[in-house]
Amino acid sequence: MLGIISIDEAIRRAREAGLDLVEVSPNERPPVCRIMDYGKHKYNLAKKQKQRHHEQKIKEVRLRPKTDAHDRDIKLKRAEGFLEQGDRVQFTMLFRGRERFHHDLGMAIFNDIIKALETVAKVDRHPRAMGRRMTMVLVPAKAPASGKSRPKAATVEKKSNPPAPMEDAPANQTAPAPGSPDPIPGDATSA
Repeated sequence: MLGIISIDEAIRRAREAGLDLVEVSPNERPPVCRIMDYGKHKYNLAKKQKQRHHEQKIKEVRLRPKTDAHDRDIKLKRAEGFLEQGDRVQFTMLFRGRERFHHDLGMAIFNDIIKALETVAKVDRHPRAMGRRMTMVLVPAKAPASGKSRPKAATVEKKSNPPAPMEDAPANQTAPAPGSPDPIPGDATSA
């Protein structure tokens, strides 16, 4: 905070410091200027803009009425990750052969998906059937955390485990004497 000084004095001080004189608020009277590195300032502004802006993409998750519950759970976790990153998710149910006459099964599965993801998503386009396909689109319930993706699992360094204690030898076998060769498996004379 240098106060109000002349332009020539401000430029001289900026040159002495090896920095630039940057006009921050041109509409103020008198205009507000700062002595700073302009390249670094531009870089920081671009970085902030990039962190704020997330281009929303649409991701697709395909299912069938016969998709197993475990496989469906895996696909739901994947969709939840997409939603947490701020992307839209389109669920597509594909019907083949006689399955196409049972759209009620697909609707029941989609309702289960909506209930499972209600904490992270809301319905953008409700389920609707089009021929052999039924689609539904979910959008994130809230904006994703700025510049952060899903938290990764922490890596744990494993310590080497000591060897397991030897089990007691069966009653009909004796342990070999120290320094003697190991018995050959299946050799009855070595016992």
